Amino acid sequence: MAEYSPPPPRSRPAGTLTVALVVPLQGPAGIFGPSCELCAQLAVEEVNREHGVLGREVRLVPVDGGAPPEQVADEVGALVAAGTVQAVTGWHISAVREVVAPRIAGRVPYVYTPLYEGGERAPWVFLTGETPGRQLRPALAWFASELGVRRWAIVGDDYVWPRRSARAIRSYIDDLGGELCAEFFVGLGTQDFGGVLRRLARSGCDGVLMLLVGDDAVAFNRAFARAGLDEDRIRFSPLMDENMLLATGADSTRGLFAAAGYFESLPTADSLDFGTRYHSRFGADAPVLNSLGESCYEGVRLFTELARRAQSLDVRRMRELSDGLGYDGPRGPVEMRDRHLRQRVFLAAADGLEFDVIHRL
Repeated sequence: MAEYSPPPPRSRPAGTLTVALVVPLQGPAGIFGPSCELCAQLAVEEVNREHGVLGREVRLVPVDGGAPPEQVADEVGALVAAGTVQAVTGWHISAVREVVAPRIAGRVPYVYTPLYEGGERAPWVFLTGETPGRQLRPALAWFASELGVRRWAIVGDDYVWPRRSARAIRSYIDDLGGELCAEFFVGLGTQDFGGVLRRLARSGCDGVLMLLVGDDAVAFNRAFARAGLDEDRIRFSPLMDENMLLATGADSTRGLFAAAGYFESLPTADSLDFGTRYHSRFGADAPVLNSLGESCYEGVRLFTELARRAQSLDVRRMRELSDGLGYDGPRGPVEMRDRHLRQRVFLAAADGLEFDVIHRL
């Protein structure tokens, strides 16, 4: 594809540049959908005020990423094949990414925004999320050194992200001289954790590492506290946002920790400025800001920066020029390396219905 020469300031070529926004609107992760949509919309509006991408105004086309993976892939594939969309982004689980990525097949760039298990090799996929080595490994080291927690149990949904993350966790715990006491994997959408909790109570673990999505984590947290297991065990999740914290309820958040590149309560100038812009645009009653929604802002912004640096929508050129691309966003300074966004990661402790950011990992 020939390189694009940008038009003079304030002029735009005819037409728009359309991005498929794949976010869950149903299922266990549906709790994230509204904030994901608004954060992406905020990014698009800001990009368009900056004269768009390659002089073209950007717009979003929503795709329900909470539908069955093959159904999502069919819809995205049809949009790409028809030329309706020129890029794909959004927060959706790895089981969806694994079927969407081959369907796109490098015809358009795909910016995948969630934390994930690592290892994505498709050269047309760019990733903004945290990975185990930069999120779970340092967190487990902190729990060992600061709280003396080395005996862990894993409770996760039964799909690719929890399963592959668990493999990495086993090695991290071994390196720390700890012990993995038990592992439990449940079907996505599970709400009854009675059997798991009874076995957890007998496991001898000091901490529970949660690899649960959305409503599943909320149900687990409530049941965990009702069973009194929060009296002498901590919980830690790499996927626990402010929406899930509110749904869990203040009575069920004792000893609950999370790690992420962004929290609404992150006390940095970049984060505070993002919160101001979000609530000024969508109002005080807008869905609560959180790391998952913010990741969709990051997805639009990263796509924009890739296209501007390449001066093209050609995926190969974007990839060739991606290493070292950096910008400042709500997470602070970030930089692309090997198609992954390098970023700061923070550890937070639940304080009732809010997160208190306590450490940079």
